[in-house]
Amino acid sequence: MSAVIERPRNAADAGAHRRRVTELIRSCSIEISPRDELAGEKLHELFDPGTTIFVNYPGSVTHHDIVAACARLQRAGFIPVPHIAARRLVSFTQANDFLRRATREAGVTSALIIGGDPERPVGPFRDSFDLLATGAVERNGIKEVALAGYPEGHPRIAPTGLEAALEAKVALARERGLAVSFVTQFGFAADPVQRWIGSLRARGLNYPVRIGLAGPASGATLAKYAFRCGIGASLRALARGHTAFARVLVEATPESLIAALVADEHRGAPIDGLQIFTFGGVHHTAKWIRSLT
Repeated sequence: MSAVIERPRNAADAGAHRRRVTELIRSCSIEISPRDELAGEKLHELFDPGTTIFVNYPGSVTHHDIVAACARLQRAGFIPVPHIAARRLVSFTQANDFLRRATREAGVTSALIIGGDPERPVGPFRDSFDLLATGAVERNGIKEVALAGYPEGHPRIAPTGLEAALEAKVALARERGLAVSFVTQFGFAADPVQRWIGSLRARGLNYPVRIGLAGPASGATLAKYAFRCGIGASLRALARGHTAFARVLVEATPESLIAALVADEHRGAPIDGLQIFTFGGVHHTAKWIRSLT
């Protein structure tokens, strides 16, 4: 979180601040596994219809699982957004089948286009740019692409490379007639997010940003996913003092980070939405949201 959270100057400001935090939490999207039993009608028990649900692409599933989950969610009244992990696609045929079925069978209009976790691609796509360059995305009916943002950097890509790659993907998507938005990797600190959004705006990339947050989870779970997802640098810095590190993992609740982000919106880092990474704890995330809204 930010080292200092600017306090509202008066009661009216404090009330507006609380309302803004509540509004963002109430309207957040979540991420879910396609094989989660809640990825369908059962999600009604926890979330309102109309909620945007990102369906992730772990190595243990196929694109058929993702399409099926998106179809169940769409029938249940949710808005499914599948992850399309380019390096997991074995062929152009699979990519076309994935995209075509997602739009036709699940009413998908937006997809998160990412490179994916594998260090080496299993097929012809080295990264999300390669997939976008085929034209298969818009040809199969996708209207908007969400692109991944890394406020704390990427474990395998230099910062300058990340910036150049993002600008190239945005330019290509716009050439193809696709709307663009960003979804950031989750993190624990507001400062890197604010700097990253400021950098986007300074470069003329004025597209909606959905900020990724870690939902309620144990310290061990948070640390595991943090290192896997490339935000290990901030955790290593925290870990230099073990007591402080443990305290941050316990106390860095999502609402504290949201409060810090909202406090800084007036400085040019507006929040268009929140994306909650549930790490399999969909029930815990829903309970947390209900407790605050």
